[in-house]
Amino acid sequence: MSNILSPGCIMSQPAQLRMILADYDVRKLVLPSGIPETVDDLHSVICDTFSIARDFRLHYKDVDFGDEFFTLFFTSDLKDKDTVKVVFLQDQEPTITLTLNDVTDTDLTNVTDQLCEEHYVDDISSVRTDNTLITTSEDSPGHRSQRWPAQFLIPSFSNLTEIQIQTANERLKKYGTLFLTKDFIPLLPDILGKLAEAIFKYTAYPSSLQISEVAEALTQKHPYLKEPGSYNGSYGWAQRLKYKMNNFRSKLRGLGCPEVEINSLKRKTQHDQYPAKSVKKPKKAEVNYLPPHAQGETSASLEKERVELLNEVVKRDNFKVVAQKMAKTFSLRREEIVKEAPAISDFMKRWPALFCEAQVCEKFKRLTTVSLELTFLAKLDHCTPKLMALTQSKGGATGLKIRQIKDMLLETSDGPDLTDTPVALLTVVMDDNTDVSLFSPESICIVVEDEILVSGPTNLADSFLLLFGYIYALDLQYPKNLQLTFTFIQQVVMCLEDNKPLKGRLLVLNNDLFNE
Repeated sequence: MSNILSPGCIMSQPAQLRMILADYDVRKLVLPSGIPETVDDLHSVICDTFSIARDFRLHYKDVDFGDEFFTLFFTSDLKDKDTVKVVFLQDQEPTITLTLNDVTDTDLTNVTDQLCEEHYVDDISSVRTDNTLITTSEDSPGHRSQRWPAQFLIPSFSNLTEIQIQTANERLKKYGTLFLTKDFIPLLPDILGKLAEAIFKYTAYPSSLQISEVAEALTQKHPYLKEPGSYNGSYGWAQRLKYKMNNFRSKLRGLGCPEVEINSLKRKTQHDQYPAKSVKKPKKAEVNYLPPHAQGETSASLEKERVELLNEVVKRDNFKVVAQKMAKTFSLRREEIVKEAPAISDFMKRWPALFCEAQVCEKFKRLTTVSLELTFLAKLDHCTPKLMALTQSKGGATGLKIRQIKDMLLETSDGPDLTDTPVALLTVVMDDNTDVSLFSPESICIVVEDEILVSGPTNLADSFLLLFGYIYALDLQYPKNLQLTFTFIQQVVMCLEDNKPLKGRLLVLNNDLFNE
């Protein structure tokens, strides 16, 4: 249910639903356009109406079975004034078994190898699949669980504003007159304020395209707000929203919201103290770019968790405890990466648990709300050979960077020359005499900033997708010579910006690969 679809409706008449959010919290959901056509659409409406960020399922009361609750799969099972219950998935706490082992002889330098063993990855994958990880960072009010929707839902305004807009709607139907400027000026603070809050649920720094989408959605829902003389009736609203978002961010900055506070002038270096210079904001469709700490947590308390994590990570069969602490310290990790931009070698020492396949997948999902599943590779498997061919024919502008190192022997070389290598996939082919603990025969290693992070999957497409996850997890910029490649993976393969049109060579590449 991560993708919010355009809400349809199966009835034109308005409907109301009795919503049970908790044993002590029962509310009424008003649906002016009727019950949505799909469960996903109803899920989206409930999230927006009641500001729910956690994942949940819907149960409906069936009168044919003595008012028992059943899982809702089709909204056709609902009618006006039915009862629907929200069942939060994270309310089911996992059972955790902690096994303690003697770790006095364990060396932290071998932590990465231990975490990437097959049994660790398999067990973490099963935990992730069952939705039983305790992601305490998601308890924070500033944590987002949804990407920008395909169709933006305009929130409800105050009762007074809604009444005046409804009156203007009747005037439009009878006389065909739009809202006069003098009439809606008193309503602007309420309208723009509610829209700014709704936008911030998805991003603090909306693009011009996203602002335009909100403005058009506003005039489509309330056609009497269209502006005479504007080419689409909403240009003026888009300009007002841009200024309103600037003011809204200023208020959030004063409240200490880390996502915008980091861009305050006092937080910038002396040579960057200009409002529009070196702004730190999502550039690769991150939803939770710099989330606040969970309620009751501080940087100091989370730092203690990080120190405890160093002790937990060296224990064998301790992946559940490690996963819990990694989830809890997510906001601290992002704060360190975004604000300080540490060297990769230093970051590996502070956060060794991150450098394994399972944790990269988890962090990618927290950042983007999209799963970086290594089984989601049908498109990438299909296009990798063609990308390789295009590399040779088009000068590498859209190709993969792969370094081939053959017969690497310790007695003749200390390792491959990785100088000035921002990101790469290192294919290592060794003979029987080679004794390098980091590698396995025919392995593909992930290289970032001259550092070999981990030995990845032997499949090229799997390793490339894992490298893509590390770029997000470590907040790296795409290398210039691979800009188009990673942008293509971001927009086409992972669909992280599916509402953004492809341009130039990316559009040509998409047609070459998938339009056969």
